[in-house]
Amino acid sequence: MKIILSVYLTMLVGFSSIAQGLTQPPSGGNQKASVTQWIGPVSVTINYSSPDVHAPNGDDRKGHIWGELVHYGFIDQGFGPSKAAPWRAGANENTTITFSHDVKINGKDLKAGTYGLFLDVEKDNPWTWIFSNNFNSWGSYYYDPKEDALRVETNTEEAPYTEFLTYGFDTRALTKATAFLQWENKRVPMTIEVPHINEIYVSTMRNELRGNLGFDYRNLMTAAQFCVQNNINLEEALLWANKAISEPFIGQEEFNTLQTKAMVLDAMNRTAEAEATMKQAVNHPTASVQAVHQYGRMLLTQGKNEKAMEVFKLNRQRHPEDKFTTFVGLARGYTAVGDKRNAIKNWELAIKNLPEDQKPNLRLYEGELKKLKG
Repeated sequence: MKIILSVYLTMLVGFSSIAQGLTQPPSGGNQKASVTQWIGPVSVTINYSSPDVHAPNGDDRKGHIWGELVHYGFIDQGFGPSKAAPWRAGANENTTITFSHDVKINGKDLKAGTYGLFLDVEKDNPWTWIFSNNFNSWGSYYYDPKEDALRVETNTEEAPYTEFLTYGFDTRALTKATAFLQWENKRVPMTIEVPHINEIYVSTMRNELRGNLGFDYRNLMTAAQFCVQNNINLEEALLWANKAISEPFIGQEEFNTLQTKAMVLDAMNRTAEAEATMKQAVNHPTASVQAVHQYGRMLLTQGKNEKAMEVFKLNRQRHPEDKFTTFVGLARGYTAVGDKRNAIKNWELAIKNLPEDQKPNLRLYEGELKKLKG
């Protein structure tokens, strides 16, 4: 009988150990929640448990959240080793925040990774966000200031009534966003900024180009153009541009790839090489009427009127079959160099041969002609 009882108890202990991993309702009815915001290529994720203003038994705790349910300052919670614990900034397990890349919080540097998120709540401003390297504990019972990765001060704001503790993001821009905790009548923000975001884009593209995306010359061209647009990583951009033109099996020598290389060379102040490459591009068999026209217009915006005039003339010479775009180019070129007579003549020819898809722009073209005649 004793042997049977011993076996039975052993089985109970085993079953109990297994049962500890079963999914149960959240402690205190505080549902888990998660929110993720991307700042360009960088992800920020906050995982938390969300208490509500009304207690699980239905008691209304309005006016009793801050300084009562949520304690002020650092306190001894009567459990665990911490004798001076901040608020866990949520309920139950640690609230955590994860950054895929290095960021700045309210102007201070923080490395990529996952952190326990705590809050030093005070009766008056400022409050303090605390990012702890300990993110696996339950609540703040095991909080240790030696594990702090960063502390930043913040000022609270009055907010519309919010029943459930909620994290979110707003004031979003290309390089930063504001994360906030909102509960009852308060909003507690932090600014998350991604420094050197273009370097992250370049690093991401570089890795992508090592995979199957690198077998498409258009992706190499796009990466090089991004570097030019942001004046970054130009030496490698030139390598990408050259590969887009002449890499075995994938390179394509055409107007667009040659123009991309010329753009990189120009950004590197290698002007003579850029001009020679662009001359090769506009004379290439793949140079369409529209592509050469747009290049001419780009030269006009750069104030290179004489060069633009040469390009518009070449476009007309190489494409005598075109009765509209080439005349528009000449009209704009002659206007830029101050030759009104020829500008008027070419606007009249362009308007006379106006294609169907350009008719919505007729008034615009007539306006250009009217200005010259006036």
